[in-house]
Amino acid sequence: MKIALLGCGTVGGGVLRICRTRVPELEVGRILTLPGELDDPLVTHDVEDILSDPSIECVVEAMGGIEPAHGFLVRALEAGKSVVTANKAVVAAHFAEFMELAAKHDVAFKIEATSGGGVPWIASIEKARRVDEVEQLSGILNGTSNYLIDSMERSSKGFEEALAEAQELGYAEADPSADIDGIDVANKAIISSTVAFGSLCRRDIPVLGIRHLTKPILDALEARGWSVRLLMRARKDSGRYAVCVEPVVISRASEEAHVPTNFNLATLVGQTVGELKFFGQGAGALPTGNAIVQDLLDVAAGEKPRYATEETLEWDPSLLGAAYLFATDAPAPAGARALLGADAAGKPLYLVFGEDPVHAGALYRAAADVDPTTFAASFSAEAAASLETLV
Repeated sequence: MKIALLGCGTVGGGVLRICRTRVPELEVGRILTLPGELDDPLVTHDVEDILSDPSIECVVEAMGGIEPAHGFLVRALEAGKSVVTANKAVVAAHFAEFMELAAKHDVAFKIEATSGGGVPWIASIEKARRVDEVEQLSGILNGTSNYLIDSMERSSKGFEEALAEAQELGYAEADPSADIDGIDVANKAIISSTVAFGSLCRRDIPVLGIRHLTKPILDALEARGWSVRLLMRARKDSGRYAVCVEPVVISRASEEAHVPTNFNLATLVGQTVGELKFFGQGAGALPTGNAIVQDLLDVAAGEKPRYATEETLEWDPSLLGAAYLFATDAPAPAGARALLGADAAGKPLYLVFGEDPVHAGALYRAAADVDPTTFAASFSAEAAASLETLV
């Protein structure tokens, strides 16, 4: 099968390397780049050279961002070309449109590399759904945020120092907002939930990040046998669903608390299969390139997955109700109780019980209006088991 690459940076370069060294049946016919980015005889700076070439059967998009990626992918599908993409932002924003076009023109639209890098996450969800109903999703799906927390826990580094180190190592962008504010995970959560639940996930899911997580807060949690990770959480039950992204206080005995550096760990729960966990590299040239090449081989074999284009489930955030931790110098949220012996956190720590992520987000924003450095996190069921003895 002859393919074209839109973008040949980190991810696109990984695809090119894998195809040329390991999968010769995938012929790279054209590479779209900006002038001066790559010296290769296949390079073009005009997407028309790809879209108008009937010999190119599949387009690989590794550009990132919404535009011009969105426009290029629409035109590729309309031209009867299959698409494989690693771009979680554009898929989350235009999932239904892409699927409708793929179905209309009888081509494939493959998205494994959007969520979890080299972890076979989307494929595993699809396989589970063949014989099961996926009831819950959760997991660490952002290597940058995990690297920051892991680094702070393992050393004396504060947030800013850990972030500077991550940027120096290439794990974090110069502007890390998408990673530390939960935006990157939110895009992956939207895609994963749509695939898992068979219903288009809404865009406005509740999102909290780790921008104001501090070393003293982590130390105060560790003293109680807890850790924290930035997680996606999703649940489906009786025609209802809910999805959110937020820091979650977890037991230090949990698998998630031991995920090192920039690795990912994603979990699904099915009615018959129970709990399954998937661990691996969540980003990088070769892991993500591997996921794209796996998709390309599926396209070459004739696979054309079809995902939901309408929200057929009822949105019910109460499905994700939990206890919440607030670290803030603002007045205590309504109904909050103080966490005993929490002075080491540098801020008062409060507990609020029985909140859903939408209302918890409202409480967070009210506190952040007074103290912009407020931090909030939900509790996993396991970590919450000991809370009544600590207030």
